[in-house]
Amino acid sequence: MQDTTSPKPHPRNNGPLAGVRVLDMTSVVVGPICTRTLADQGADVIKVEAPSGDLLRHMAGIGRNPAMSGKFINFNRNKRSLALDLRKASAQAAVRALAMQADVFVSNIRPSSLARLGLDAPGLCAANPRLIACSILGFGSDGPYAEAPAYDNVIQAAGGVSATFERSIGEPRYVPMVMADHITGLIAAQSIGFALFRRTQTGLGEMIEVPMLENMASFVLTEHLGSATFDPPIGPSGDARLLSPDGKPLKTLDGYISLSANTDAQAFAFFRAIGRPELCQDPRFSTAFARTQNTPEYFALRIEAIAKKTSAEWLAIFREADVPAGPYNTIDGLLDDPHLKATGFVYNEEHPSEGMIRRTRFRT
Repeated sequence: MQDTTSPKPHPRNNGPLAGVRVLDMTSVVVGPICTRTLADQGADVIKVEAPSGDLLRHMAGIGRNPAMSGKFINFNRNKRSLALDLRKASAQAAVRALAMQADVFVSNIRPSSLARLGLDAPGLCAANPRLIACSILGFGSDGPYAEAPAYDNVIQAAGGVSATFERSIGEPRYVPMVMADHITGLIAAQSIGFALFRRTQTGLGEMIEVPMLENMASFVLTEHLGSATFDPPIGPSGDARLLSPDGKPLKTLDGYISLSANTDAQAFAFFRAIGRPELCQDPRFSTAFARTQNTPEYFALRIEAIAKKTSAEWLAIFREADVPAGPYNTIDGLLDDPHLKATGFVYNEEHPSEGMIRRTRFRT
């Protein structure tokens, strides 16, 4: 067994999950996000890979060495790695033996495939009654899409995320992050934490199923079901404020800033800061409800005002006025953000095979 993804002793070895052993049969993103979260909280995570390696090793950009891209390293930090060819009976037996000593078993392999290998959750839990077996699936096992293959963009489209772009900018898009994977992976880690707590009371493990589609659809509908929450609907679905094409970073004289003045106090402070105190009495903007009902007009006046000064000028003005506003960071610019630098969020570390790498610190 090798520690291929974490170069130093576990940074959270006194974390809340210290002493919990996790058998990680996941790959690509959604499963590794779950198990990385557990590892970041102190769990001992043993990642089982095929001899050819996790698919993410080969499709996530270049690294200093083959199959060790930055993205793979980031999604699999703080884990130990074990290569097993699960087509072989000896490898299947090795996984079953590891599961007997594990507290948690996590997989995003389709249940039918695990069953053919003799590694299905019911069988593992029968052999180890304290085991918590978490299956991360594309679709719930009790629906017509069960067992269908899925990746993040499949779920973004099926789960309504892409449709929010169509409502906003006129055509469907994917969020340029694996958002469905991140959300589902975090929900899976959360569910495992709940199950570990229940085990302290019952002494027994359990089987957990975490489907991507249902969880992504829940996020979208919680935000956008709106007036269609009522049966029959009393108005349209969708949050008009969030779906506005003008709901985006605001252009300044030299760049962009973000701004979100939602309470009456914040909105009135914003109006005074831009030199328009009379808007505090304007019936279109004098209450949160009125501003929501007049989102196009409210957003338009923000665009007009913010274009007149530099980003630094506006951020200083809004900081003084206690108006929620922030800088616009590029991806590379995040590394130089003064707040993130001051908190030590990004730091350098020597990796045993990859040399000096940047890490992002887990904050909790």
